[in-house]
Amino acid sequence: MRYLVTFSYDGTLFQGYESQPNLRTVENELKKVLKFINNKDTKIIASGRTDKGVHALKQCAHVDIDVDITEYKLKRAMNSLLPSDIHVISTKIVDNNFHARYMVKEKVYEYKLNIGEYNPCERNYIYQYNKALNIDLMNDAIKDFIGKHDFTSFTPNKDKKDNCVREIYDAFIKKENDIVTFTFRGNGFIKYQIRNMVGLLIQIGNGKKKKDCIKDILFNKDRSQGFRTAHAEGLYLVDIKY
Repeated sequence: MRYLVTFSYDGTLFQGYESQPNLRTVENELKKVLKFINNKDTKIIASGRTDKGVHALKQCAHVDIDVDITEYKLKRAMNSLLPSDIHVISTKIVDNNFHARYMVKEKVYEYKLNIGEYNPCERNYIYQYNKALNIDLMNDAIKDFIGKHDFTSFTPNKDKKDNCVREIYDAFIKKENDIVTFTFRGNGFIKYQIRNMVGLLIQIGNGKKKKDCIKDILFNKDRSQGFRTAHAEGLYLVDIKY
């Protein structure tokens, strides 16, 4: 039986989502639990990967379970065995043709940073930038990311894929007190894309880059254009739609 598992995790103490030998990852922890429940090594296919320190409010994956177990009991069993920084929100029986990665229609990410006083209690969950930014200027600039573009300039050179074209349906910035939240909604994102987009927007907001530079950077398809990757701890996967 194939199940869609929806779960959340605090990425602080993980070396990312994807399994890596001798490292603590979200996928490794899930596999250990599923092996116990399913009585064998069990593959789990997520909607995508997140990097070290990145959080997920809603991540999705599918898994094939051979033992007879209800949706409720699978959720309960997984949560009883998982560490406290991973939580299964729901489990649902799906068609055997369902694929958690290839059937994604939309993903939503948020990135949070603090432009106020440094807050040590939030250092693992909100990027402590702690300097003023021109939010209006950034909100004008972020619109240039909307649409279908080749995002080669926003992924590491060594990790470039054959196809870096992605479509962003919406992108905007909101400020509440000293917390600035960037929201990106699209059909998918490549490695470091969002953190690189945020990094560039920060440099637009602090005056180090011009507001209209985004179109040129997208056109040039060259990562070595002098903008920094934003810190991992401010990034959250917040929604997935199929």
